[in-house]
Amino acid sequence: MDEKLELIISYLNKVKTRCTYGVVAEIIGTNSQSVGKHLGERRPEVSWVVNASTGDPTGYSGSEKHPELYRTDRIIESADVLRRNIGV
Repeated sequence: MDEKLELIISYLNKVKTRCTYGVVAEIIGTNSQSVGKHLGERRPEVSWVVNASTGDPTGYSGSEKHPELYRTDRIIESADVLRRNIGV
């Protein structure tokens, strides 16, 4: 996994907050449709990356989602905010 992507996933798990595919794509330099490939296998620790329209990770079953995925309504929708928070 890309170093920036590792930072993002680590941060999202630490703060237990969702972030859109588009924001992650902008930071790692790809398009939002390719983010899933970069994340690899569907698993709870990467389920924080979600579709902007639905707030859900695309194609994930219940067991593949983090148990605290919906603990807050907050979703990071700004690459500037995420960059500032992870320090890149």
